[in-house]
Amino acid sequence: MQLRRKPTEHAEVAAESMNDIMFFLMLFFLIISTLANPNVVKLALPNATVTKQMNKQPIVVSVSMGEEGLARYFIAKEEVTKEQLESKLKEDVKATEDATIVLRIDKGLTVKDLKEVLEVGEKLKIKMVMAAASSNAG
Repeated sequence: MQLRRKPTEHAEVAAESMNDIMFFLMLFFLIISTLANPNVVKLALPNATVTKQMNKQPIVVSVSMGEEGLARYFIAKEEVTKEQLESKLKEDVKATEDATIVLRIDKGLTVKDLKEVLEVGEKLKIKMVMAAASSNAG
């Protein structure tokens, strides 16, 4: 009586070359995808039938130090008094649609002078932007 078992063979899959094949497939699809036309999506943009010229020039208000330390007010290089500031701004804002005021103020003036001009802008409900001097200005 022979009780020895017969040696059984196990089936194995050789997967050593699978890494190389996957790498080459990935590289192939990456190169092909970059060669594809990226302008696939075409957008239908609206066409204007009537064009309207917009005046987007800002109104410049400058406040500078005058004689005896008093503030001098300028609207578009035209000097106005403190009392005329509100009425002149109102006229200029009505003349332009969606007006923006660029405010330039001398560094020697006080916050009070700035506050007075900002209060006029708040009263008239005008968008105001305060301009700063560039860092390389002498």
